[in-house]
Amino acid sequence: MAVVAAEATDSFAAPGPGYWQLDRSHFPGGTTPIMQWLVPEAMQAAYRKQWPILGVPAETLSFRFVHGFTYTRMRPLIRPDRPSAKPPPTLLLKVASRLHPEFRRRTRAARRNLEHSPAPAVIARWHAETRPRLVEQNLAFGAIDLAGLDDEGLTDHIDDLLVHIRWTFEEHFRLHGYDLGPIGQLLVAGNRWGIPGGDMLAALVGASPSTSAPIEALRRIRSLLAASGAAPGSLAEVAAISPQVSAELDTYLRHQGSVLFAGYDLDAPTLGEMPNIVLATILSGADERAHDPHLLASTVAGLRARVPESDRDRFDNLLAGAREAMDLRDDNGPVTAEWPAGLLRLAMLEAGRRLEASGRFHEAAHVFELGPAELTALTSTGAGPTADDLAERAAERARQKTLDPPQTLGDVEGTPALESLPGPLAETVTVILACLTELGMVTPVDEGDQEGRPPLRGSGIGHTAFEGVARVAENADEALERLQPGEVLVTRTTTPAYNLVLGLVGGLVTAEGGPMSHAAVLSRELAIPAVVGAAGAMDAIADGDRIEVDPVEGVVRVLS
Repeated sequence: MAVVAAEATDSFAAPGPGYWQLDRSHFPGGTTPIMQWLVPEAMQAAYRKQWPILGVPAETLSFRFVHGFTYTRMRPLIRPDRPSAKPPPTLLLKVASRLHPEFRRRTRAARRNLEHSPAPAVIARWHAETRPRLVEQNLAFGAIDLAGLDDEGLTDHIDDLLVHIRWTFEEHFRLHGYDLGPIGQLLVAGNRWGIPGGDMLAALVGASPSTSAPIEALRRIRSLLAASGAAPGSLAEVAAISPQVSAELDTYLRHQGSVLFAGYDLDAPTLGEMPNIVLATILSGADERAHDPHLLASTVAGLRARVPESDRDRFDNLLAGAREAMDLRDDNGPVTAEWPAGLLRLAMLEAGRRLEASGRFHEAAHVFELGPAELTALTSTGAGPTADDLAERAAERARQKTLDPPQTLGDVEGTPALESLPGPLAETVTVILACLTELGMVTPVDEGDQEGRPPLRGSGIGHTAFEGVARVAENADEALERLQPGEVLVTRTTTPAYNLVLGLVGGLVTAEGGPMSHAAVLSRELAIPAVVGAAGAMDAIADGDRIEVDPVEGVVRVLS
């Protein structure tokens, strides 16, 4: 896909006071109106409620869209709308952070959470109560026969889904305070012991059974197919092999078929819409990939040996907490975000098909150009934007996807010195920064080679290099439609729901992300050789190139 430079940097105006940074880790551009409403509302509300409890010395993370691209800004506690280019004087901040009532409350909260982590209780509640309830609700929405609903029933269904998804997305962001916190504490401690984040994260391999569970479900079906000797050419033929195979496939599709798997936005497909991908993953997914428990034990022992002897008990405790949190982190997204969003997508598509059939729309997919109020108004009364209006919106959103947005907007804000904050607050900020760094949310600077090309370097995941044909696409669903078993998927970023199909690939390269990104976690859990955060990969690698993914060196080489 060609990338079009913005006409001028000032055409991307800052969405408010302060300094805004581009984040393409979830929405790479041209975001749908409903997601532009949903994500800022849910994220900012969750953080406003949770950060006082966790002791984060900021009001919230402001989240805005500019021409369909995400920009974020940490919103400070004091004078958030009157930013200054100069950091506050250290002495003044030391006094203010110890006397200001809200700073004092957050210092107490931070101290309490650092000494006695609330994460274990939240994680236990997730498995015992929250997750089962969400799964039940998602399954109930998915069981509704959309085509059988009359127009009023479809409108009510969409209204119910909008309420549901607004809550699940806020829950998604709330839980991140408890799944990322223990991992960040392990990373910070590792940094102080001289252990890089990527090395420390290698000790979390196998800690996320929710990541591998969908692939394991398909492996069970594959095993039954192999025993039958059948060679099905469709999912219907798979189901016809035996009642056991049919039951396994039905359970898989009920739980995974409505999940967005190739992106976070509503214009990304659900897995059930791409039966060829499901079939290919059943027939050609890798069976031999498995974690070597001896290798994990050796990795942990090697890390422990690098920790000062007096801190090894603390290392053991931090590692246990991080491993417990890792599964929540990668279970959270599919259940609270990609599954509810997929259910909403399917309902919107049904509405779009009806509106197209009535002549109200030019194309059913133009339903994704509607905001939430417009959507319910159109499905209930028919009032709203014209078909031509929506076609223009669709063209503009498609154009936005091709833009090259600036990395920052607005005026630089002075960053307070950490040493000016009370110890518990400074430690909490350090943990947050560690997570952001390892997630790859800090844009890397390309060093360039002697010919001025950006190096294809990133964070390597795995122990063995892999060579194969590159399947490249800005939108991963386009790549997956053409992906052949054993090829290398090259894309900008991935979502947690990629675990539904990554068993098909031989290797993975992403342009965005870091050692703790979803792409890295999925590659680690599914034993897929990968290089994540290889800036420039989308330009330097052409579809069909033969490439080598070298996770040991963290390099991608174009061979031919």
